[in-house]
Amino acid sequence: MAISTGKPIKRKMAPEDLIFTIFNTLFMVLFAVVTLYPVLNTLAYSFNDGSDAVRGGIHLLPRVFSLKSYKTVLHKEGILTGAKITVLRTIIGTLASLAANALLSFILSRKKFLFKSGLSLFWIITMYANGGLIPTMVLFRSLHLTGTFWVYVIPGLVSAFNVMVMRTYMAGIPDSLEESAQLEGAGYMTVFLRIISPLCKPVYATIALFVAVYHWNSWFDAMLYNRMNTQYTTLQYELMKLLDSVANQGQGGGGAASHTRESVATVVPITVRSAATIVTIAPIICLYPFLQRYFVTGLTIGGVKE
Repeated sequence: MAISTGKPIKRKMAPEDLIFTIFNTLFMVLFAVVTLYPVLNTLAYSFNDGSDAVRGGIHLLPRVFSLKSYKTVLHKEGILTGAKITVLRTIIGTLASLAANALLSFILSRKKFLFKSGLSLFWIITMYANGGLIPTMVLFRSLHLTGTFWVYVIPGLVSAFNVMVMRTYMAGIPDSLEESAQLEGAGYMTVFLRIISPLCKPVYATIALFVAVYHWNSWFDAMLYNRMNTQYTTLQYELMKLLDSVANQGQGGGGAASHTRESVATVVPITVRSAATIVTIAPIICLYPFLQRYFVTGLTIGGVKE
């Protein structure tokens, strides 16, 4: 009878497994370097002095440390208002869109819903065809959305792609869970809130991240619908105007544009662009780790034995 010593037995790795592990590790390290280098290089340029950055040759660390570019970005007129509106539209738009898409997806995923095929086809068509810019502008005006905050939230409330993704995920949840709850007297809303939604955390987190990134990065709708209404400007639209001013700072002009060029005379486009990029991506980078743990599947595996 063999006596156990309590020490784990070390198995010798086969040569082919060792070769695969080495190449896999080298590939992942190379992939990480290729992925992170543009971000770190942009960060280095953003903290570098503008006149020195023109020489080039900056890689991972700033050569002449300076905060002028960040001061230019953060002190721009309208940047605080734009940041506030962007944060509000990101939070409200993400929550509202998530609720609307989840409810529609739940309805379409029910086998007893008669019109699910027709409605699914209707929404899929909208992914490939739309009314165009001018009809959309006329529609928003007739609905009194232009010049208001809600033009950022209501038009993007429902996304056909997000609905299809959620519907597919919900359709994979065992029917036995819903049937068991209905036997106990639960209605559809109770089933949705107490059973379906807790099991859909991974897809909810994924869709929420997609919608939040869209709202955070959006600037074109601010230019179209709230260009003359500065109280509803967005962060990305203000940064876009700043970059445009810096890129054309050598050209003549007057008024507000001339004042903007004077305020950025000590920086160069590449450093301001880098600082604006870091300001833009920093919140999303900070948000992603909190949602990453939900990017898993198979939560319903083993939940019910058929």
